[in-house]
Amino acid sequence: MDVHGTVAEGFEPVRDAFARNFTVLGDRGAAVAVYRDGRKVVDLWGGTRDIDGTAPWRRGTAQVVRSATKGVAAAVPLLLHQRGELDLDAPVGAYWPRFKAHGKERVLVRHVLGHRAGLPVLDRPLTPEQALDPLRGPEAVAAQAPVWEPGTDHGYHALTYGWLLDELVRRATGGRGTGEWIADEIARPLGLDLWLGLPAAQEAAGRAGRVGRVEDPEPSGNGPRLRPKRAVTDAYADPGSLTRRAFAAITPFPDQNDPAYRAAALPATNGIATADGLARFYAALIGEVDGATRRVRLFDPDTRERARAEESAGPDRVLVVGTRFGLGYMLHGSASPFLSPGSFGHPGRGGALGFADPESGVAFGYVTNGFRRTVTADPRAQALVRAVRASLDAG
Repeated sequence: MDVHGTVAEGFEPVRDAFARNFTVLGDRGAAVAVYRDGRKVVDLWGGTRDIDGTAPWRRGTAQVVRSATKGVAAAVPLLLHQRGELDLDAPVGAYWPRFKAHGKERVLVRHVLGHRAGLPVLDRPLTPEQALDPLRGPEAVAAQAPVWEPGTDHGYHALTYGWLLDELVRRATGGRGTGEWIADEIARPLGLDLWLGLPAAQEAAGRAGRVGRVEDPEPSGNGPRLRPKRAVTDAYADPGSLTRRAFAAITPFPDQNDPAYRAAALPATNGIATADGLARFYAALIGEVDGATRRVRLFDPDTRERARAEESAGPDRVLVVGTRFGLGYMLHGSASPFLSPGSFGHPGRGGALGFADPESGVAFGYVTNGFRRTVTADPRAQALVRAVRASLDAG
């Protein structure tokens, strides 16, 4: 397996782990990037750009990153708060009056970001066509009754998170959607290959590879095969569980390779990014990086601490396992290990991962075209995180 790109001195373990992901863990096409103190120290890619093709992955190949999108989208309301344009402690209904129906007048903006709004499911799931309409998703969650008392517990809002966040952003900005805001205020100043709503010119240029499902590799040797806990397996198997219903808020799920899907802006699921774009974004959350025209830093220190201050912790009503969330970001924990207890970021179901670790100055991005069954802790991404940790410890 040919691995392309570079690593700075001391980060050679990351190259070794990345190569092993192909030979042992079944990666087909992938890339990883790591920044430290605003400087890129890892930039690697390999395999094929398409899950079902033979064309090689090139520098700049981008992929759908699924729920890793949530970490990028979460920066928008936090930056609006940083600018004084959105109150995190205000009721959502103060910005969006129709949202108040069915007892939702007690839902706060911070409840949305911390997965505490009680709205992870839709009683009437949307079709793929409806889901791509920027009006239909918000209308559906505004009409939905909470499944628990808002603010009293947490559960992963796998798909509804995106409609809640996007409508809040539109209301706070006078109509500008999350995808537009990211393009204007984040991606362009930083020179990021990262989109929420892939532009037609980028689609035509073939920037995004084709993604698909890959099976978990067979375990090597005589070691035991790790299996999810019975409660988790049962939750995903039960059509009436919050778990199944949350992931079925769009039924059937859209074809992620459809240009119409990639052109839409679903802040929970369909961001498209290179590994460098994802890592560079997180680098700008914790420090300055060289942008397209100037040095750029997104979060001030207070906003950075808000992002990673624990809002929710413990058994997750949707994911069943214990999870930890800050304001829009997953926090380091057993369900989603990052680099250290102070890390914050977001995985994408089946593979992708982006996070920042303020204490070490590290920002990390991994993207792949092969989605596995994992939800929050993909073995390929975790192998790379361990290699980054080993590189830091050795240094």
